[in-house]
Formats: sequence, C-alpha cells, structure tokens
Amino acid sequence: MQYVLEADYYQNCKYGYQSCGDSYYSMKNEDGIICVLADGLGSGVKASVLATLTTTMAAGFINAKMDIKRVAEVILETLPVCSYRHIGYSTFTIIDAKHDGFVRIIEHDNPHFVLLRNQQVVALEKQEIPIKTFRKSHLYYSEFTMQPEDRVIYYSDGISQAGMGVPHLPLGWQEKGVEEFIVSQLRENNFISAREISKRVVMMAREYDGNFPADDSTCAALYLRNPRRTLLITGPPYKKEHDPVLAEIARTFTGRKIICGGTTAAILSRELKIPIHVNLKEVRRGGDIPPSADMEGFDLVSEGTITLSRALRALEENASVDNMKDSPVKRLLRILLDSDIIEFVVGTKINEAHQDPALPKDLEIRRSIMKQFAQILEKNYLKTTKLLFV
Repeated sequence: MQYVLEADYYQNCKYGYQSCGDSYYSMKNEDGIICVLADGLGSGVKASVLATLTTTMAAGFINAKMDIKRVAEVILETLPVCSYRHIGYSTFTIIDAKHDGFVRIIEHDNPHFVLLRNQQVVALEKQEIPIKTFRKSHLYYSEFTMQPEDRVIYYSDGISQAGMGVPHLPLGWQEKGVEEFIVSQLRENNFISAREISKRVVMMAREYDGNFPADDSTCAALYLRNPRRTLLITGPPYKKEHDPVLAEIARTFTGRKIICGGTTAAILSRELKIPIHVNLKEVRRGGDIPPSADMEGFDLVSEGTITLSRALRALEENASVDNMKDSPVKRLLRILLDSDIIEFVVGTKINEAHQDPALPKDLEIRRSIMKQFAQILEKNYLKTTKLLFV
C-alpha cells in the first residue's frame, strides 16, 4: 500500500505583536516533503524576516539536492551572529522526508524533535556536528525510517518555555512535559491529524502562559499514514446520457464525497435513488451563503458557484478555518484540508446564468474555479489532486 506524508503546523504570535518571529515552510517535490521550522532571534518584524530567510533558503537548497549537512553549514555561514550573545540570529529544524519514510533531520538550537511510534516516544541517537564558526550553539543530525502511523513532532522554544516562572512550572513546560502531553493526546486519538496535534500543543502552551503568549510559539508535525481520499463532484455532464456515468463514479468511490451544485445533486439523487433533504436550520438562519443539504452516503451537499468561490478565496488568503462561522464553506474547507488525494469531477455543461459570451470558452466560471482549486491545494497545501471533466 502507498502511504502518504502529512505535514502541517500551528502557531501563535507573542502577545502584543502582529508578526510572528517563527517561520514554517514546507514544499513537496518528486522525492517527498521538505519542512523547515525557524525561530528568529527576538520578536516582531526583524525576527520574522530572519526566520523566513532561513526557512526559504533551507527548503530551496534541499530541493536543489544539496546535502542536508552542507545546507546547515551554509545557513550558519550566511546568517549574522549576535555580537553580544554570540548566537545566530535564527535557530532551525530542517526535515527532508522521502515518500518511503526515510527521514533526515538537522537541528540547530531548537528544542529536540520527538519521534512517536505506538503512542510512545522512540529514543534516537543523534550525531553532533562540529560548528566551524564561533557560536555558542549545537548542530545535531539524525536519520531514520518512519513506519506507518509514526509521527515526527517539532516546535520552537516558545512551547517548551511556556509558563516559565509560574509556581508549578518554575522552569517552564520543558521538553519532557511537552512529550508527555503529546503522548496523552495520541492515546486519546491515535489518528489525530498533523494540524490538530500541532494546534493542541500550541494552545496548551498558550494556556500555561495565561493566554498571553510570552514568546512566539510554533509546533509542526509530520505524519506517515494511509491516504485520505475525497471526491468532489460539481456541474452536470456535457451530455445527459453521461448522467449514469457520473452516478457510477460517485457510487464506487471509496472515501469522503462532496457534491457542489443543486443541479448536480438532483442528477445524483435521481440516478442513485437517494432523496435530498435541505437543512432547514440554515434556511431559517439566512446569510449570504446558500444552505447545504443532506444525502445519504455524501459528507456534504452544497450550492455550487458561490460556495466554491468563497472557499477558493479563503484558500488563497490562507484564512483560518477555525475562526470561521459554521457554514457550507467552512465544512467544505475542513474536508479538503483533512484530505490527501482530492479528485474533482467537473461537469462541462454550460450554465447560461454563469457564462459571459464575451469570454473564451475555457474561462467558463466553473472550470476555471476548479483548475484554481487544484493548483492552490497542490502548491500551498501539499495535496495531490486529479481533475476529470465529463
């Protein structure tokens, strides 16, 4: 079976700041996933710039096939050193993970990453690499092969130092406390997503700081598991004779299923002989987003163009789904972001209400939106997408 690597993160800014001094960057290539977490010295814009410089440099070098140890050396040679404390202006954790689960990690002054297997912390030997420049710091290298359901969790020191000075945590949460918390969360739900476990760690650190974060705090996770598949169907087929084909695609698909579009839902309801029930609570609630409906066997049934356009805009703006009000758009985004492989089946029958005769046919709204969906989900959210026009 082909497993997938899920990579995600969550972060909070230091209280009173708009810019986060931590930076997380990930990218997918033909070999696997590259993830970098950097913590800029201090807080605010200056720290953010230095951290972002570190993450983008590291990911670019790894993607260019540079050896991970040499990448770390180049970054250390490039970043300035604080003249007072003799430490680099950014700490970092660089992860180069292959599709087969082989992982290489370089750490520079961040809290140590943790490998979790069977809801337990796995002890690993780390190689300390001498640093040629004059710095009060350490560089550690690790390599190992992840097994299915393994997780690698790593974070900035805003997590491990959270709560420092309070009576029951005089030295802060510390790495051991963070590890114990992660283990407890996995024992409650061993299939928790990379983003959700990262969020829980960050929110626990925030709670220890009295909900006024004393430092920028970021947690990220890498999770090797079975792929989560989603099918999104929107638009009626070009020919009415193809309606049964559309229904067969929906019927035989294994995974979560979404319908976007009233006409599409009516076709599938008729062909599959499944009734549609409009959510009357959403109708009574009103709002500018059309209500969803329920169909047995489908995780979401929504209106088409408006819902898809709003969801696409949220993805482009990297909007926080957690802060959205409940709506079909929010539920659509949750399903998509929780998926690894997303298959879009797009009907090509032109809806005259959404078609501008002055535009080329290829720019018809529905098809244009779905192409943009596929592009942004792959580029910004590391998803695998497939587009089928019927």
